Amino acid sequence: MKRGRLILFCGFAALTVSVFFTARTTAQPNTVQQIVPGVWFREGDIKGQGHCNNIIIEMKDYLIVVDANFPSGARLAAEDAKKVSSKPVKYVFDTHHHGDHAYGNAVWTEMGATTLAYAGVAQEMKRYEPKRWQETNRKDVKELNRPSVEPPKQTFDKTPFVLDDGTRRVEFHFFGWAHTRGDGFVYLPKEQVLASGDAIVNGPYNFMGDGNVANWPKVAEAAGKRKIKYVLPGHGRPGGPEMIAGQGKFMKEIYAGVQGLIKSGKTADDIQKTGMAKTLEASLQFSPESKNWIGDGLGGQAIVVYEEITQKKPHGEISGGK
Repeated sequence: MKRGRLILFCGFAALTVSVFFTARTTAQPNTVQQIVPGVWFREGDIKGQGHCNNIIIEMKDYLIVVDANFPSGARLAAEDAKKVSSKPVKYVFDTHHHGDHAYGNAVWTEMGATTLAYAGVAQEMKRYEPKRWQETNRKDVKELNRPSVEPPKQTFDKTPFVLDDGTRRVEFHFFGWAHTRGDGFVYLPKEQVLASGDAIVNGPYNFMGDGNVANWPKVAEAAGKRKIKYVLPGHGRPGGPEMIAGQGKFMKEIYAGVQGLIKSGKTADDIQKTGMAKTLEASLQFSPESKNWIGDGLGGQAIVVYEEITQKKPHGEISGGK
C-alpha cells in the first residue's frame, strides 16, 4: 500500500517535531536533571534537532550513557557528561537501531567508549541499513563521511546482561518486540530506575513503522513487573510507573479501535481521509488514560495498525528492509 507507506512516514516526521505536551510534561530540551545520586536524565531537543533523551549512569570508575543519539546529540551529551562527572564514558548503550538513538555510535567510539546493544539491534541495522543512513538528509550524519551507521561494538543475546562493579548494578533487558525487534531496557534495581528507550515514551512520540503493535502491550507489561519508581523514556519527560501502564493502554486501545473500524467496513482510504480529525480520535474510543500519547501522528499510526491487522503480521515485516 504505497499511499499507506507515505502516510506512515509523514506521520513519523510529524511525531519527531510534535509539540503536544501535557502540563506535567513540559519540554525542557538540552537540560540535565539528577534523578537519584549518580543517575542523570538529559532531555534531547526533539523539536529543534530531532534528538533523543540520554541517561548518564555513574559507576565507580566510569560512566554509562544510554543511547548514542544522532552525531550532534552525541557531542552535546558527551559535553554534559563531563559537567556532571570527571569519569570517562566507558559504555554507550543503544536501546534500538533508529538514527536518533544509534547514528552517533562512531562519535562515541572515537572518544574511546564501547557501544553496547542487545543482538537484535545489530540485526535490525543489517535489515534496514545502509539504505536509511544514505537517505537521511541530516548534516551531522553526512559530515561523518561514512557509508553506513557503525554497528555496536559489543552485543549480547541473553538477558539480563549485567554490569556490576560493587557500587552499582546495571541490568540490560530485552522483553520482546515492541517499537523494534531489538528494544533494550536499562534497569537499576537498587535505585528502581528504568530507562526505556522508545518502547515506553512520555507523549505522542510512538513511531510504529518497525514495530509489533499487537505485542507492544505485552512488552510494557513485562517491563513493569520490576520495582520501579522512575521511568526515563527515549522521548518526553521522566515519569513513574503510570507511564508504562499508559503506554500499554494506548497500544491496546488503538489496536482495538482499528479492529472495530475494519469490522464496520472502513478502509485504509477512509482512515487517511479522516486523518487527525477529532472524528478519528473519537471513533477509536480512547480512554482518558491514553490521551497523553495522542498527537498529530494518529492517522499514520492507525494506518500502521490497519496494515498489521489486514496483513496479519507485525508492521516491521511489512515496512521493508532486507
